[in-house]
Amino acid sequence: MARNKEALVLLIDVGPTMHNIIPEAEKVCSLLIEKKLIYRKYDSVGVVLFGTADTKNELTKEVGGYEHVVVLQNIGVVDGDLVDALQHLPRGSFAGDFLDAIIVGMDMMIKKYGKTDKGKKRLCLITDALCPTKDPYEGTKEDQIITIAEQMTAYGMRMESIVIRGRFSVEANKRIVDENDRLLNIFSKKTRAKLVYVESPISLLGALRTRKITPVTIFRGDLELSSKMKIKVWVYKKTSEDKFPSLKKYSDKAPPTDRFATHEVKVDYEYKSVDDPCKVIPPEQRIKGYRYGPQVVPISSAEWDTVKFKPEKGVKLLGFTNADNILRHYYMRDVNIFVAEPGNSRAILAVSALARAMKEMNKVAILRCVWRQGQGSVVVGVLTPNIADKDNIPDSFYFNVLPFAEDVREFQFPSFSNFAVPSQQNELQQEAADNFVRMLDLAPSGQGEALLPDFTPNPVLERFYRHLELKSKHPDVAVPPLDETLKKITEPDQELLSKNKSVVDAFRSCFELKENKKLKKSSRQMLREIPSGSDEGENYGKGPKKSDTSATEHTSAATIEKIGDLTPIQDFEALISRRDSPIWVDKAIMEMKKKITDLLQQTYNEEEIFLKALEYLIALRKACILEQEPKQFNDFLRYLYKFSQERNQSSFCKFLASKEVTLISKTEAVDSEVTDDEARIFLIKSEPMLE
Repeated sequence: MARNKEALVLLIDVGPTMHNIIPEAEKVCSLLIEKKLIYRKYDSVGVVLFGTADTKNELTKEVGGYEHVVVLQNIGVVDGDLVDALQHLPRGSFAGDFLDAIIVGMDMMIKKYGKTDKGKKRLCLITDALCPTKDPYEGTKEDQIITIAEQMTAYGMRMESIVIRGRFSVEANKRIVDENDRLLNIFSKKTRAKLVYVESPISLLGALRTRKITPVTIFRGDLELSSKMKIKVWVYKKTSEDKFPSLKKYSDKAPPTDRFATHEVKVDYEYKSVDDPCKVIPPEQRIKGYRYGPQVVPISSAEWDTVKFKPEKGVKLLGFTNADNILRHYYMRDVNIFVAEPGNSRAILAVSALARAMKEMNKVAILRCVWRQGQGSVVVGVLTPNIADKDNIPDSFYFNVLPFAEDVREFQFPSFSNFAVPSQQNELQQEAADNFVRMLDLAPSGQGEALLPDFTPNPVLERFYRHLELKSKHPDVAVPPLDETLKKITEPDQELLSKNKSVVDAFRSCFELKENKKLKKSSRQMLREIPSGSDEGENYGKGPKKSDTSATEHTSAATIEKIGDLTPIQDFEALISRRDSPIWVDKAIMEMKKKITDLLQQTYNEEEIFLKALEYLIALRKACILEQEPKQFNDFLRYLYKFSQERNQSSFCKFLASKEVTLISKTEAVDSEVTDDEARIFLIKSEPMLE
């Protein structure tokens, strides 16, 4: 068998207790062959059915026994006929003995491959394990299992046991079920066998690994804890996004009678001069460039190679931190797994000791990683201990990439407390929302979790594979409707919604739905204009008041580039909301500061000046919170107190204190360096100046 080929024997229970499961088993098994035709077209597959009325296998002829076991397909290279055969499995009429099926499948493997190709031979058992197994001629069933397991190990076979229970199951004898579970557990302990229990069609669809991904290390070397302490580790990818198969260009110009036509399409690109479109520019005369403002800066490959960062390959420990400090949403990209170098007992012991110590102390490690020599980037990530739950599996670590400062996006959203009191939620609404969320819990107490990532297939890919198989037989076939099993992944569970109709109705009745009419202002601008606790909140979502119509039309213009004298607050909010350039935020803040200081330098009607300055200052404060510029406002407010004191305008400071205009604290903006106490003390400290 070639290096990347696999031999697989499917052992499928078709007995009476499996009749309601067989349609789902047909889907998952035929889908397995469809994927192999795409990714591993030279793999070999055999199919054994047990629980049938007939008996058809070589062991029955050679030694007798093994009744009701049928070899549907001998081990051979996958083809489209096998897909058809698996889509129309027979319904058996006898109780299926999974031990007989395992032995028949092993016999097929041994006769085909012998002791060669170890690790490339796999048995896959699909059953509900509700029927009794026959007693052996000699010894106990446990002894028989151990003998089978030893033979599997000797011939380098692996086995997956998918046991279907839950909503599928019919009433069964508990003694038989417990005995079968115990026997299957012996397999998982004595040999390379994996035991999986599934309870729904979705889990069954994802339980059978239809694609075999060959594990490839992305790093082999030292985990450097210090200059004098290093552990030999191997790093593998634990998760990776599975994408559509790559499509290739295909030509139908070759004659249909040409059996050796490759139908390959070659694409050539030519680069021509703008000044002379007829002139082709050869590769040695082309150079890459980067835009820098209005110009393009050319950088040759030699220059680019010189300025590139070239770190040394290695994985180094930067330090430890509490696991609570690394939040789940910090994780980026795929997950890797760190394991000790295989066969290195000292490395295995060191990894286990470190992992268990970190687990006990609730710590994680921060690493600096360069996976290969010449890699142009450095990865900083978190190492989380993974303590094995079985004695024969060593401990390991999970590794997740962490973001740099440039990767973090701090999105600030206004609090519900900014809305008017009538618009804030009441206790009844909160309780209805809590019940609604509780109803949709995927892991309710006392039940298994639904849509587990390990057993939930990608519905987009699954549908693609099925349509591709149909199109291979009927080129003009229409796209079929979404399968019912896949619908349960992509759509809400209708059974759950119908059972909890009262909860859904209660949630709907607690919230009044209104049409959201198109506003002339953006919702963000409208929200800024509504002060906390103001009755104007009732107008939010209904359009501006009549008195604000002219201002709205004015600020909606995209050409505002400075704050005018007619509608300064509207101009300020329009200017700070512009996103066509990063300069507008600083420009708007700077101009509003100048507007306030210019206003305070005027001497007429002090009361009117103070009210207008307060209005501008409140608008500036809200904008600095939303745009994450608390420092600019805090520095300006301190400057205003000093400015007013120097101009003998302590009455303005007293006026601001009476209106409780304070510094922006950390509670309001995470980027602020001012605590709540410091913001409160600022007013108290200002009192001597106010007298």
